[in-house]
Amino acid sequence: MRLLLLSNSTSHGQGYLDHAMPEISDFLGMVKRILFVPYALFDVEAYTEKARARFAAAGIEVEGLIPGTEGLGQLETAEGIFVGGGNTFRLLDRLQRSGLLEPIQDRVQRGMPYLGASAGSNLACPTIKTTNDMPIIEPPTFDALDLLPFQINPHYLDPAPDSTHMGETRETRIREFLEENSIPVLGIREGSWIRREGDSLRLGGANGARLFRPGEKAEEHGPGAELDFLLV
Repeated sequence: MRLLLLSNSTSHGQGYLDHAMPEISDFLGMVKRILFVPYALFDVEAYTEKARARFAAAGIEVEGLIPGTEGLGQLETAEGIFVGGGNTFRLLDRLQRSGLLEPIQDRVQRGMPYLGASAGSNLACPTIKTTNDMPIIEPPTFDALDLLPFQINPHYLDPAPDSTHMGETRETRIREFLEENSIPVLGIREGSWIRREGDSLRLGGANGARLFRPGEKAEEHGPGAELDFLLV
């Protein structure tokens, strides 16, 4: 199985996917045509055009995924797939109700490269329970693609020691999740990503990640860390 899961699609001061495009190009290799899943945003046509323009600059053609039977045909012939960011609840709902979630899962398990950003990275997890998004729509279930045996929290933010904010931190929210669930959670900071190649899992990008497990101290992992143990 081949996965490249980005914490974010846009980094401060850079254009869309600029911070990760060298890694994306390396990951896709000889793939020159990808299927784009735009359903995390409301305006799917504008979103598809944005992705198409960005990948065209890298010599890669983008085709938007169409709901229904036509989409099933697209999936069968796709060389690779990119699931864009936005609202994770909307993304999962649209894929579940269109009958495309399981076919995507099947193609990725059969070797099709999967690129995800933010909500698209959440979708690769067993469930979307560790998304940061507001539940603007209620999908039939929270069950997602289950391409990893752990959860991701994209856009992970460290607690600010000088902050006067009295609400819950991101770490607090993840700890709450672990009170009710036994699966590990990897909080991936902005500008970072994980890449899976079969049984190998590597942390890439600039800012690292924190790993949370029930009843244990959080573990810090820096750029380049090997995380194969999370796949066991």
